[in-house]
Amino acid sequence: MRASLLLIPILLAAALMPGAADARRVSANTQKLYDELDQATTDYRNGLLQMRRGETAPGREAVRAASAKLLASARRCEATRGCEVARFVAAYDALLQHGADVAAGGGEGFGAEAAQAALAGEGSAVLASMPEAGRSVAMLKGRDLRELIEMNGPVKAALAEWLTWMRPSLITSWENYQQMRFLMWPEYEQAGLPEALLFGILAKESNGRVHAVSRAGAAGPMQFMPATGARFGLGWRDGFDTRYDPQLAARASVLYFNERFAELNNDLEFAVAAYNGGEGRALRLKRAAGDKDFWDPSVYATLPPETRDYVPYVLAAAWLFLHPEEYGLEFPQVNGAATVLKLQAPASIYQLAICLGGPREGYFRALRNLNPRYEPHHAIPAGTELRVPVAVPPLYQRSCVSGPRAELAVALMAASKPTVASMSAPPARAAAARTYRVRSGDTLSSIARRHDCAGPDQLARANGLRAPYVIRAGQRLQLKGCTG
Repeated sequence: MRASLLLIPILLAAALMPGAADARRVSANTQKLYDELDQATTDYRNGLLQMRRGETAPGREAVRAASAKLLASARRCEATRGCEVARFVAAYDALLQHGADVAAGGGEGFGAEAAQAALAGEGSAVLASMPEAGRSVAMLKGRDLRELIEMNGPVKAALAEWLTWMRPSLITSWENYQQMRFLMWPEYEQAGLPEALLFGILAKESNGRVHAVSRAGAAGPMQFMPATGARFGLGWRDGFDTRYDPQLAARASVLYFNERFAELNNDLEFAVAAYNGGEGRALRLKRAAGDKDFWDPSVYATLPPETRDYVPYVLAAAWLFLHPEEYGLEFPQVNGAATVLKLQAPASIYQLAICLGGPREGYFRALRNLNPRYEPHHAIPAGTELRVPVAVPPLYQRSCVSGPRAELAVALMAASKPTVASMSAPPARAAAARTYRVRSGDTLSSIARRHDCAGPDQLARANGLRAPYVIRAGQRLQLKGCTG
């Protein structure tokens, strides 16, 4: 399955190229970390070349050492003011892609099997940084959960609901996941965690919508709370909440599950319960249970009602992911391959979705999920590179650059901008007078989207907030510059 990494867009690698960010002055400590990144990148590539020449052992050791050096530098970067962690993430992803490219080309001493060993086996930097992942592979028996998921009353009831009134939601989750699979699945694959678990969590948490936000404040495709996300590397980076990034969210969930398996004796049900109800509660319940399993009435009944529903739903969705044919379930064929499109003129994601047309659901959700940094109604500058499904570039050239459909999309977007507030009062007066009382579950991003603000950063600046932009229920925010 390493070939799946071939689909990682070159957009990630672009972070390694010199640009405006590199032109800024950086501290000596930051520059040292960037130098270490460059050296680790060179060492990694040299190790791959050694393996291609047949020097398997020294090449694998070079790859292992370079990966460890890169990840160590990335951890120090996160704690260093002014250091851009995104550069390290992009570098590591680009190196994985390079390794897959070399493997795809074959060559003496370095075929697919050798690439698998170099990138996902003993030498994997991911596994090296997560020693518990190796045991979770055996605990979960690879990707087949048949022997672990107990077909009891709660799971059967959840299966019935997924297959009836929740069936459209399950299918939508599948379609959304397939478009993001090349970003999310490699993170689970490298750690030896089953894809079915990833899908089960995604389906129950967000239906595969990367901008999903819960009333409690959890956000992203894997629904991390701000504090939990921060523990596993998610948070505000360069004005963007990385909880919305599907690849980084999948990576964080791998780290979370790895930690839970370590402290919960590899108990799948308790680990899933922790994801919903909190690791402290799950650990206390596990210790109190003694020899009793998760489904024992004296244990299961002590869980909060939401968690009692959540665990069966996740396990049932995972089961259906593995065995749809047993239930007459047909997941639609989705081409999940992606490429990069350079905009020839400014356009918003809404505008692109209109002019592209396309299949039943259109391309809005795919464009939104693959480009989470952009607000859907804001014009994205010409020259910007977007991740898009492979079917999009020819449609874009045909219908979005010029012609009736392109003009229609522009006209419709222009017509949607005026609001009652902006038409009934002078903009300056309305902006100065309007405030919003924060409700439970609100985030700056959700408020900015709801009130047509320029974005969470602008809203934060207008209210004197600093990262990580913590807001509380009852707090009043000035909606300066917001038109909705």
